[in-house]
Amino acid sequence: MRKNNAKTTYYWFSIFALCFLCFQAVSYYIRPNYSGDGALVMGYVDQGGFLNFTGPNVSLSKGHSKWIIGMLPSLRFKESPSTPHNAPIFPSLGAGLTYAYKVLVVQVPMYYNPKTLTANGRWTLGVGLGLRFSYFNKKKS
Repeated sequence: MRKNNAKTTYYWFSIFALCFLCFQAVSYYIRPNYSGDGALVMGYVDQGGFLNFTGPNVSLSKGHSKWIIGMLPSLRFKESPSTPHNAPIFPSLGAGLTYAYKVLVVQVPMYYNPKTLTANGRWTLGVGLGLRFSYFNKKKS
């Protein structure tokens, strides 16, 4: 029993060391970001619009390009055709993929529409364009 315990400890240490080394190798390019990226995006989703600033995310930067996958706190705009009417502007949290090149941002968000009396809950895909303001704060070298 002592041998098996030592072997298991060795395997776990090896996995931890490998993960640590891999993280060190890519940590220059992949960075977690908890405060957003300074991008303003507007777009279309589910017969309405959205406005968001990128939220907490994980990003990959190379040169002027930046890939972002993360949460998207948003304001959604949609007119309700039913009676009684819902609010035309409501907060929503989405998730999605964002690509930024210099100042231009292209985004593919997904938002969840909750279940109602007449429709099942479902995820909807959208598309948006925007500006990346944090690009102006970059130090030129």
